[in-house]
This record gives sequence, structure tokens and C-alpha cells, in this order.
Amino acid sequence: MKKGKIIIGAAVVCAFLGACHNNASYPANVWAVVNGKQITSDEVDKSYRSRVNAQSPTPPSQEEALSLKLGILDELINSEILLERAQKQNLGATDAEVEEKFTEAKSPYTEEEFQSRLKASGLTVDDLKTDLRKQLSIQKLLNRDVVAKISITDQDVTDYYNKNRAQFNVTEPQYHILQIVITPRPDPNVHNRRNDKAANEADAGRKAASIMQKISAGADFGQLAMDYSEDSSSSTGGDLGFVPESSLNQSDPVLKKAILGMKPGAVSQPIPVQGGGYRILKLAAKETAGQRELTDPDVQQSVRDMLHNRKEQLLRSSYLAEARDEARVNNLLAAQILESAGKLPAAN
Repeated sequence: MKKGKIIIGAAVVCAFLGACHNNASYPANVWAVVNGKQITSDEVDKSYRSRVNAQSPTPPSQEEALSLKLGILDELINSEILLERAQKQNLGATDAEVEEKFTEAKSPYTEEEFQSRLKASGLTVDDLKTDLRKQLSIQKLLNRDVVAKISITDQDVTDYYNKNRAQFNVTEPQYHILQIVITPRPDPNVHNRRNDKAANEADAGRKAASIMQKISAGADFGQLAMDYSEDSSSSTGGDLGFVPESSLNQSDPVLKKAILGMKPGAVSQPIPVQGGGYRILKLAAKETAGQRELTDPDVQQSVRDMLHNRKEQLLRSSYLAEARDEARVNNLLAAQILESAGKLPAAN
């Protein structure tokens, strides 16, 4: 009986991995096969090198490297399954959509910076565009088959609020702040859409004055932050979200004083900050302490968004699980690692 169980268990493992005895029918550089489409070690290694270069201060061990590659390969398998579905349903991204997304991805950098980042990641422009095409095609598929099916009713919002009223009790005043940061010392790791950075203190003053002129002329604050702010928050239009009043005590006293003296919708003059440079602040909204009621449109929207995101995550996971069940997947890398007790293939 024990021997029979072991044989059955091995069969299950082989089925899970894709087929223990089929590895020899593929070249060594083929690490997975999805519905007949081969995924090679080169595809995995490109993504692996970009992640290790960007995230790892020290080289990973062989086990860590293989674990990361297994994870990347699983992502590529999922992408191939969904991409095939998108193509069968004529939902592939157009050339124009790919070019638009490529331009958007490239816009925060100078040409030299962009090429340097590509080189460091081991990718080419064609690699990047191919990846963008896959992402856009898959997103089209998920938008149609998942996102379009999500419906959050008013009753769903009411039920959640009634069960979680304590979450909407504001214990202290909060300030919804947007900012534009101007520094006299450009940070090479921070980018804005125009790649516009002040070179020194005088340049920072001129830049601050120029931005204030644009605000006075009616320019959108968030768009200006994306174009000119020299801070990581530029990617979100300078939006810092709601900041509790107690957190302002940890900031520059000049900034705190400015915020406390502003009315919702107001924009500050350029504020000199410690260490040089300026900040321009906008107070988008202020929340007083107390219970926020469901009659507040912001409360309704925040609940609706949260419920929508939860439902979308659940449906995406279910959709992918169903798609994988219908696909023919051979994970050859997993089989090799298991058969060699984690020693092969050697990590790069």
C-alpha cells in the first residue's frame, strides 16, 4: 500500500509540473510550454536581470535566484494564457496604443537617461514595446471580461458603512495636501514629465515664480506638479492625500503654519524650506474631527471604490484560475529544479 501511494503521489507531482517525462522533447532553453507556445530561458532572464539590477544591492544566492526565476516564469505563463485569449477575441493592442504608452513611459526621462535605464535592465526598445503590447492586450481582455461585470449598488455601500461606522470617525483634523517641490540640487533619481529641474538656488527661485504665474493663469495644480515638481509625489500630481494634524508637527514649522492658515482650494506662495528650495502647497480639502456620515459624497465614493477594488481583485484571481485550468501548461523549469534537488539549471 505504501509503495502504491508513493507511485500515485509521483504521478500527481508529474501532472502538476506539466509532465515529468516530456522534458527531453524540448531544447534545454525551453523552460515552459503554454498551449504549444514555448517560453525560453532568455525571456525569463531578461526580466530577472532587470529586477535584480533594480532591487538587489547584493547578488542573490542560487536558491534565491531560482526562486525568483520560478516566480517570473509563472507570471510569463499567466501572461501567455491571457494574451492568447485576448488575441482570439480580437482584443490585441494596436500599434498606435503601443506607441502612446511607450511615449508616456519614456516622457519623464531625457533620451540619454532612458537609454541608460534600458541598458542597465538588459532590455531593448523592441523588448519594451513587446511587453507594453502584451500588457495593453491583457488589460483590454480583463476590462471586458472582469471589470465590466463589476456592479456596486447603493445598498452595498450602505451595508458596508453601517457595519464599519468606526472607520469613518475622524479623531483629529486632517488636511488634503498637494505640493510642488523645487530643489536647488537636482536629484538624478527623481523625475517629472518635463524633466525640468532647478540647477541652483537662484534657478529655483525663478522656477517657483514661473509656476506661480501659470497657477494665476488658471493652470491645473496637479498637472503642474507632474510637469515640474522635483519630488517622487510628482507622479501622482503632488497629491499627499489626507495628512493628520498631528503629523504636521513633524514637518517644517513654516509649512505647518502655512497649511493651518489656508482655506480649502487655496494655493500658497512659494515657501522657502530648510536646506534650500521651495514648496508650493495647495489645500484641496480639510476634514474636521468627528463622525463622517454616509451622506458625505466623499464617504460614499471611498466606500464604493474600496468595494470595487475588492471585487475586482477577487474576480481577476478567479478568472486567471479558470483560464489556467483550461490551458495546457508544461513547467519544465520546475520539473528540472525538483529532479535535481534545486541544483539545476545553474542560476546566471
